[in-house]
Amino acid sequence: MNNRPMASKYTTTARRIASECLARRARLISRAVSSIYEDALRPHGITTAQMGILVAVTCLGKPRSSDVAKTLCLEKSTLSRNLDRMIDHGWLEIVSSADTRSQRLRATSKGARLVEKVAPAWQTAQRRARTLLGEKGAATLQRVGDKLIAGRSP
Repeated sequence: MNNRPMASKYTTTARRIASECLARRARLISRAVSSIYEDALRPHGITTAQMGILVAVTCLGKPRSSDVAKTLCLEKSTLSRNLDRMIDHGWLEIVSSADTRSQRLRATSKGARLVEKVAPAWQTAQRRARTLLGEKGAATLQRVGDKLIAGRSP
């Protein structure tokens, strides 16, 4: 029995999906941009994910871990794993709160100094990412990201 017509139909569909799929493009862009930042931050001993968490905690003040997870759209297990490492490094600490049911996080002075120390490397990565995306692409990414953040902030 000849399978050519079916194979051709499936190949055409697969090629269409491969050429048009936004999820595929988003993952490709994410990996390329993330790689730029990971390379820049690696010499400082911090990952892009950890930097995002440290910056979020700093900006939010004394958030609950659930607030950080919601703000960054992170799974609780991913956040927990990173928080453990960051606390071990002395970048973050758990602080007491009036509500004993929820722990609060705070950036330590060591964490704050790390943000300042890596800022030049982050700026270099930011320029490289903007070059990769182009100004229009970077502006679109910023706009869509801001829209998502506004819809998910605590």
